Amino acid sequence: MDPTAVSSPEPVTAKPQKNVLTELYEWVEVFAASIAVVFLLFVFVGRVSVVDGKSMTNTLQDGDKLFVWQLFYRPKPGDIVVCHSDLFGFGEPLVKRVIATAGQTITLDTDTWTVRVDGVALDEPYVLRVAGRAMHGWSYGESYTVPEGYVFVMGDNRNGSWDSRDVRVGPIKEQYVVGKVVFRYAPLSSFGKVS
Repeated sequence: MDPTAVSSPEPVTAKPQKNVLTELYEWVEVFAASIAVVFLLFVFVGRVSVVDGKSMTNTLQDGDKLFVWQLFYRPKPGDIVVCHSDLFGFGEPLVKRVIATAGQTITLDTDTWTVRVDGVALDEPYVLRVAGRAMHGWSYGESYTVPEGYVFVMGDNRNGSWDSRDVRVGPIKEQYVVGKVVFRYAPLSSFGKVS
């Protein structure tokens, strides 16, 4: 090849301009797909909930915003759960802690604030105790066995919680448990895992 020979430049082909309607359609398509993914996440995987009231103080505060896991969730003792509240006339879902599940027997010693499940005292460092006062009692006599398909829930603020200890609430059907509280996303100062 002759080094002095000048090669002719390749012809430059212009990229076809996108039609404004085509570009708009692509943006709408991406937006619709994003909305569909978010919808599926909130229907099948999880949802958000807001704490309404002081029944979970000091673990959760009134107004805390929570992410709730619901996909394949089965309630377990110690979990903080969100339950449908329309059965009890509340505006917001109930946020409570699972104390016992089907077949387990609960006893309370209100003087010592001791909750026993199947005879074993629960270690409950999260409970807000009122010094010099007894824990609010319940309507079940000496003990209560949770029926099949139900869970027994209580607030961590035992003297400020309307929960399964009262026969007007009673045990909660598992089908009314929305899911498990996984983390708090607001306020940002309290952002993180909830247990």
